[in-house]
Amino acid sequence: MTSHSPLYKQIAEKIKKEIIVGKLKKDDAIPSENKLAEMYDVSRVTIRQAIGELVSEDVLYKVRGSGTYVKGGKIEQDIFRLQSFTEEMRQLNKIPSNEILDFHMQEPTDVVKDKLQLVEGEKVFFIRRLRYADDEPLILEETYVPVSLFPDLSIEVMRHSKYAYVENKGYVIKERQGEVFPFFPTEDLKDILQLEENELALSMNLWAALDNGTIFEYTKLYFRSEKYTFKFISRRM
Repeated sequence: MTSHSPLYKQIAEKIKKEIIVGKLKKDDAIPSENKLAEMYDVSRVTIRQAIGELVSEDVLYKVRGSGTYVKGGKIEQDIFRLQSFTEEMRQLNKIPSNEILDFHMQEPTDVVKDKLQLVEGEKVFFIRRLRYADDEPLILEETYVPVSLFPDLSIEVMRHSKYAYVENKGYVIKERQGEVFPFFPTEDLKDILQLEENELALSMNLWAALDNGTIFEYTKLYFRSEKYTFKFISRRM
């Protein structure tokens, strides 16, 4: 151990590398404090500090009376990159799938009418779907789209990529705008996303436009906060 950082931080980094290279996988129990102390030739106090560091970083989690386990890594979504959930999951070598919880045509509320810039009398499709990666629920999505733009939209279409459907119809997607904020989920949302008690969720309201300026979707997304983080790069000009 030759780094200038504290010994427990060096040990924490070594354990983290074991996770990154796949020697320790999601929900695997890590070795006992005694075993780790022997492996790294340090005291149990140092091991305990290293484990505490990784728990605080959300890399490990403790189960009372059982042990310490590897927590699944968070998905980092680049908020400056416009890509579909399906594209994002496939890039991460995960298998995306969708469960359609609701699909129907309705009169838009004033908020939806304003976001989609609809004229009087236009109707929208409302789609509520649960988005999975490797059979694990990650996002609840509630989407409104104009019926006039997508009259042939169906449940079967929404089981796959929405953006692929839009582009296959000859439209060019230009941009997406949104806002992200944390909130305390309802009991219904806790059940759908399999959230722990008192766990915060992340919400995003977004609207997307075609290259001709037409707003083609208004969507509310609800993320599992322990599974998602949003990243961005700021440059000083």
